[in-house]
Amino acid sequence: MPQKLAPSTLESALLGLPGWKLQSGEIVRTVEFPDFIRSIAFVNKVAALAEQAGHHPDIDIRYNKVRLALVTHDAGGITQNDIDMAKKLNEQL
Repeated sequence: MPQKLAPSTLESALLGLPGWKLQSGEIVRTVEFPDFIRSIAFVNKVAALAEQAGHHPDIDIRYNKVRLALVTHDAGGITQNDIDMAKKLNEQL
């Protein structure tokens, strides 16, 4: 099972993740698109990556805004798996 990251390690990792921030025990990012169709296209890319990795973010879609949240519930916090997934998601933008 992945281990929860130490606060200092998490802080360093977030420096390398543009757009992501720590919020209520999760790392979150909200991305804005020109329209709903592009929001859904992005969510479909996220879904494919998440299935491939076996690590699924919480996704909230509000018309042209997509909010992503990552946390490893089994570990009780943010792990390297969350950081790795955030990097992969950033590559889709």
